[in-house]
Parts: sequence; structure tokens; C-alpha cells
Amino acid sequence: MLQRFAFACLALLALGISAQAAAQADGAANSIFLVARSEMRDPNFQQTVVLVTHPRRGGPWGVIINRPLNLRLAQILPEYESLKGRNDFVYFGGPVERTGLVFMVRSSKPVAGASALLNDVYALSNPDAVDALLRRPGSIQVMRVYAGYAGWAPGQLQAEIARGGWHVLPADAETIFQKDAAAIWPELIERASGRQARYPIRD
Repeated sequence: MLQRFAFACLALLALGISAQAAAQADGAANSIFLVARSEMRDPNFQQTVVLVTHPRRGGPWGVIINRPLNLRLAQILPEYESLKGRNDFVYFGGPVERTGLVFMVRSSKPVAGASALLNDVYALSNPDAVDALLRRPGSIQVMRVYAGYAGWAPGQLQAEIARGGWHVLPADAETIFQKDAAAIWPELIERASGRQARYPIRD
């Protein structure tokens, strides 16, 4: 099963099909988790879990979901009244454009101007849009904020997966917004290893 899922992800990335279109076609989630293998040497991604999506244009991109920083969002965006009193920590999202912010919100309703990553998970980059959401009680259930992101050139990510640099798992909202960030990688590496033990990839 894991083998089929990984091959399907490779095929989607290679063909440049948007994850959202693929999800609509087969009912699958439109984003995946990349779980760094224990042997990962790149310090940017050691013991990381990356939420990855593939837009209609450009290469795949994603954010590391398990590296919180000792920095609160209200400290870097003090001009927004809606953030005062909130305890949102900023996470290290990846090595690309580290001064830029990616906002991930969970909402039962579509979020205007946002990119849908899962059925109830949306990504935004405009702080004003997030401020407007926060001013409407009940519009979002939970939020994560990432500084920077991870990006790949066309063909780069599928090559990394094919070489065995990553485990590939279906993405889910519960893991993205899990409170204990330190537990995410150990839990998913165990899940991925267990699946591969049951469904070994054959040459």
C-alpha cells in the first residue's frame, strides 16, 4: 500500500498535475507528508516532517511542521490588534525566503484567497487576510505560522523520493496542528517504518 502511494506521488509530481486536481479526481488528500529518513544528511531537513503540495504552476513546495522557534507571531507583527493576547509561536518552515511568512489555518468552510491543501486546511501569505479572519470569531479553528518554506525545482523532489531520501505518507490535519511538535517526527517515522515492514518495496 505504501509502495503504491509513493509511486502515485512520484507520478503526480513528474507529470506536474496539481495536487488539488488529483484529489478531486480520485478523492485522495491533495497534500502529502515527507518524513525525513534517519539517514538524512541535510541539516535543514534532519528529523523533519514536511507538508508538501504541488500547485498548478511551478514546482512542489511545502513547510516543515515540527520545528517551532522561540518567537511569537505577535512579536514580529505587533501592529495587528487581533494578535494581541494570542500565543502563536512561529515555526521554521524551510530554508527558502526565511523572512516571509506562511499561515496555515484549519477551517470547516472555504477560506477566501487561500490555497486549499487538505479538505479543511488552507494556506495564506497575507497577514491582512489572516487579521480579518481572526477578527471574525469562529472563522478558523486553529492556526500555525511558518517562517520560510521548502521548494524544489521540477523533477528534483521525485528524484529525492526515488533515491530513498524520504518516507511518503498521506497528510492529515491532526498531525499538522499537533501541540507536541517534538513528537511528530518520531511518531511518523515509526508509522512509515512499520508500513514498509508490512509492505516492503521490491526492486
